[in-house]
Amino acid sequence: MPFDFLLKDINSILTCKSIGTDKGLAKIGDGIVNLTYSIAKSIFLTKVNKNNKNIRTGLKVSKKILAEALKKADMKKFARSRADAHDLADTVEALIAYVWFCDKMTIEDIVDILVNSLSGDLNIRSEEIQNATKAFTKLLLHIKKFLPES
Repeated sequence: MPFDFLLKDINSILTCKSIGTDKGLAKIGDGIVNLTYSIAKSIFLTKVNKNNKNIRTGLKVSKKILAEALKKADMKKFARSRADAHDLADTVEALIAYVWFCDKMTIEDIVDILVNSLSGDLNIRSEEIQNATKAFTKLLLHIKKFLPES
């Protein structure tokens, strides 16, 4: 990938913590997470819409959703010690950015996993939080194989 040089420093000391705690990766991952979830939610809502109308939506994924998904995927070892919900969400974003940078997954791959994992009525906020958490948990479990063990 043409961006390999941006990971040179991380790849030289490749550990789960060096990836998961990288603030630059988290910032890039924030954009990837919000873009892919917005696309996935738009696809899902369009498919289940009885009026046959296209629905486009864009929103930020809550840190609560990402933090809970990281815990459910048993991937807290990638976060810093005593991490709060914000730190855990940053870890998820960093991991997703890393996997994307390394060409292990495309934006389309991420969207596909999220779309196929969504269910329920996403117009009800509590239901959306629960289903989005499940979707991001499935995504994290999928990307785990692309990450270092320690």
